[in-house]
Amino acid sequence: MNICTYSYEEYLHLVKSFHGALAPGLLIGGFMVDLAMKYLPDGEFFDAICETPVCLPDAVQILTPCTIGNGWLSVAPFGKFAVTLYEKYAGAGVRVYLDTKKLDAWPA
Repeated sequence: MNICTYSYEEYLHLVKSFHGALAPGLLIGGFMVDLAMKYLPDGEFFDAICETPVCLPDAVQILTPCTIGNGWLSVAPFGKFAVTLYEKYAGAGVRVYLDTKKLDAWPA
């Protein structure tokens, strides 16, 4: 199982190194970024918007060239576990989100 260009184990190592610890939000965030990138054309420049400041922005920074420092990653604290990757110049993109209502079927 791969997450973008990394094996699952490689991704976990990167998460631990970058984030400081393994976190469930980074694991699901990795799968979300991987899914979004499958819908973007190869070789295009894109920006990212995370709708939460928690964990998900780190997954974006690990797996894409988008960082807060280079201005390609924006964090909008809307309280949604969602990420949008969009083509930098035309604006076409994809939004991937966690539907928390569907989690009710899975007891804690």
